[in-house]
Amino acid sequence: LENCQVTANIRTVRRDHSVYHAVQVAASDRPAKTTTVQMLGHFRKAKVPPKRIVKEFPVTPDALVPVGTTLSAIHFVPGQYVDVVANSIGKGFQGGMKRWGFHGLAASHGVSVSHRSSGSAGNCQDPGRIWPGKKMAGRMGNKRVTVQNLSVVRVDSALDLVFVQGNIPGIDDAHVLIRDAKKKMNALSAHNQAKGLFEKVLPKGVDDLPFPAGTAELAKSLPPVIEAPAYRRSPFTPLE
Repeated sequence: LENCQVTANIRTVRRDHSVYHAVQVAASDRPAKTTTVQMLGHFRKAKVPPKRIVKEFPVTPDALVPVGTTLSAIHFVPGQYVDVVANSIGKGFQGGMKRWGFHGLAASHGVSVSHRSSGSAGNCQDPGRIWPGKKMAGRMGNKRVTVQNLSVVRVDSALDLVFVQGNIPGIDDAHVLIRDAKKKMNALSAHNQAKGLFEKVLPKGVDDLPFPAGTAELAKSLPPVIEAPAYRRSPFTPLE
């Protein structure tokens, strides 16, 4: 996290009269001369320096964070699951075999320079066209990709680093978006709350959460490096 600060609390009324609440977060300082006038006014209103990235995260009405709050890596608890979102690495224009995993044509005799061809793509006179969305050769990669249910193994609040176990999308030094796992955390907690199992809404062993959670002030009261407990036993450790 690079000087990640809250820039706004968003409240929008939908057409069905339900209310959408979100916290807008901005990160990575940038020079004022490379920032648009409109965004300069937005950051000036929030009393934060100009930022390169502005994102918003949906929250409940009681979880809105004061504008100007600096968030720390301690927002994520070691051992929890997160989803990581970023643009995947661009591969350029690729054929059907690499882009979609097609088998291709035969590699033996009788195939004339068409071993990696995608084969027939259309139908007969009816409908006389190719259906939209047909898997064909084209530009591959450079799309928004979400990798779900990655575990947080370590949090370094001194350097504002979040260590995640697993592969994440994007090139080296790319900006990524980290959020609580929708399937293993948010959906499970919402399901338990709807059934009245309030003791299972929070992770096991957690009774309450500080608010606002993950601020720089909270990080000062905790150890600079926190690691998740290792549940796997080393095969070289003798059994007791």
